[in-house]
Amino acid sequence: MNSGELKEFLIYCTATNYGILLVWFGIFTIAHGWFYRLHSRWFKLSPDQFDAFQYGGMALYKIGILLFNLAPLLALLFIS
Repeated sequence: MNSGELKEFLIYCTATNYGILLVWFGIFTIAHGWFYRLHSRWFKLSPDQFDAFQYGGMALYKIGILLFNLAPLLALLFIS
């Protein structure tokens, strides 16, 4: 795989992962009650705990995107 293909792959990965993050955030904000009821069937969480876990999960996912997709893409762009 040459650097051009790798750049294109990382761009698609970054866009896809940010799309997933935006959908997650949209469901969390728009359908919060439904989302909480869905998860409270399996886990005994208060709404505050649920919000904290969702926010932490989104933060961790975003850090993963930055670390594994965006940083290598920027490094390849700086090199070329």
